[in-house]
Amino acid sequence: MKLNHETERMMAERFGKDSMIALATVDDGLPCVRAVNACYEDGAFYVITHALSNKMRQLARNPAVAIAGERFTARGTGVSLGYIEREENRRIADRLKEAFASWLGSGHVDLEDENTVLLCIRLESGTLFSTGTRYDIEF
Repeated sequence: MKLNHETERMMAERFGKDSMIALATVDDGLPCVRAVNACYEDGAFYVITHALSNKMRQLARNPAVAIAGERFTARGTGVSLGYIEREENRRIADRLKEAFASWLGSGHVDLEDENTVLLCIRLESGTLFSTGTRYDIEF
């Protein structure tokens, strides 16, 4: 099924805030997985990360990703949106700064470092479970 109003509402309700998800990338044909803080909006998850991290280097070579979160799995494509403070990133960056406010100022992320980038995980297909129902979704 295509993402509809009901499934979009469930996704936004469950993941439209600071959400820990597992993000899998590919490195030389082998899967690599790590936990990341992400926030869902309009068919994509967004992550604040470092441009020189292993995940970003892996995505530059192969943008295919898989994710898993609370009763949800999906496949998609990881795309760097560049430096978080770029004008074209302002709307989503402000959203993430609010969602991640509880830990963002802890020193883990330097928003003034031009290597602090936004990772957009554009979803293609996924499976969402809610109240005993399975939703196979195309984004």
